[in-house]
Amino acid sequence: MAGKIIRTIGVLTSGGDAPGMNAAIRSVVRTALGKGLKVRGIRRGYQGLLNEEIIDLSARDVSETIQRGGTILQTARCEEMRTEEGQQKAAAICKKYGIDGLVVIGGDGSFAGAQRLANYGVNTIGIPGTIDLDIACTEYTIGFDTAVNTAMEAIDKIRDTSTSHERCSIIEVMGRDAGYLALWCGIANGAERILMPEEHDYDEDAIIADIQESRKRGKKNYIIINAEGIGDSVNMAKRIEEATGMETRATIIGYMQRGGSPSCKDRVYASIMGAMAVDLLLEGKSNRVVGYKHGEYVDFDIDEAITMKKAIPEYQYEIAKQLAL
Repeated sequence: MAGKIIRTIGVLTSGGDAPGMNAAIRSVVRTALGKGLKVRGIRRGYQGLLNEEIIDLSARDVSETIQRGGTILQTARCEEMRTEEGQQKAAAICKKYGIDGLVVIGGDGSFAGAQRLANYGVNTIGIPGTIDLDIACTEYTIGFDTAVNTAMEAIDKIRDTSTSHERCSIIEVMGRDAGYLALWCGIANGAERILMPEEHDYDEDAIIADIQESRKRGKKNYIIINAEGIGDSVNMAKRIEEATGMETRATIIGYMQRGGSPSCKDRVYASIMGAMAVDLLLEGKSNRVVGYKHGEYVDFDIDEAITMKKAIPEYQYEIAKQLAL
């Protein structure tokens, strides 16, 4: 299908849901319809594609969706898509339904699926949608802004009660493999410690010593932001309380970070990325990922994007530690 005239575009969301995905879906649909194309929505990601859960989408179908969290197309994990047989089947189904171009909204795993489909002749464009901000080719991913603000507001509330009771609070935020949510919350909430997967060899004894020293200085609370990839928050709280004598509580914010109405930034950036994905397909491009770099919306080759590595900015982490003194 690569190189053919685009008449019908498919769109799916894959992997973890993220606030702003609906804004991207809406933008893909309305941009494509405005340019005379047909749009087909694929429910439940690649699993839905393999199950042929494919529907036609109109402008009305995406009305009143930009403010909604989650994804109206739903999402699911799909092990079959990791196999050559599954990839061939998915490409054949795209051909069966006349899908000339496919927009995939998701993370690195979703882009890997798009890459495989491109190898089988499906024109594919990826849009970065993940609350973890862990896609190396872009400085922005759909959902991170909303998720980090949700976590920040929750931590503010926990700090209020932590101060009232003179407690140590360990707050676990999402981020199994990446610590961006933890880092940003740590800075925004004025945390004393930030624990991230990238800094997995943290020194618990040093934390205990710092808590004890802080209490001598008259500090009323102590906030530790702990990424999901470190985990063990409940047991950590028990150990710290036993060692310091300071009442310590663990709070796991969990999946509430994924939900909620998307922020203005997530709505606007997702809308622009959705429109750009359609334009890239109409330009005859395929196997690309939309990104945001240095204030500009750009696109990368998926093969290149998947191999890029992203590390926590050391300077930002050092600032977080300095401000916690």
